[in-house]
Amino acid sequence: QLQLVESGGGLVQPGGSLRLSCAASGFAFYSYVIGWFRQAPGKEREGISCITTSGLNTDYADSVKGRFTISRDNAKGTVYLQMNNLEPDDTAIYYCAAAALPACGLPVYQYRYWGQGTQVTVSS
Repeated sequence: QLQLVESGGGLVQPGGSLRLSCAASGFAFYSYVIGWFRQAPGKEREGISCITTSGLNTDYADSVKGRFTISRDNAKGTVYLQMNNLEPDDTAIYYCAAAALPACGLPVYQYRYWGQGTQVTVSS
């Protein structure tokens, strides 16, 4: 059974850091593009980062570029999202998702398999 499980969320002060993890099981993780998405209250889910199967290519939304870094460890079946210099606008539920794509992409509709999400709250 294909499963994606996010962890690492929590409450952090503005300017702080968190590292999210997305652990995959039940499928050929290494052959899927993985994306990170977030959804704030009252807003649509948005793609913020993705990484190709090899990990050599990544993409970021403008809102997180320079602050967030995505990486993957295919041997461990895990993708990470290092989030630095967090801002209150980063508060959202963060999801990882998998897609059988030839290249990295951020549109939500491209992703078929989703985790349950982890809450990130940035507040003083």
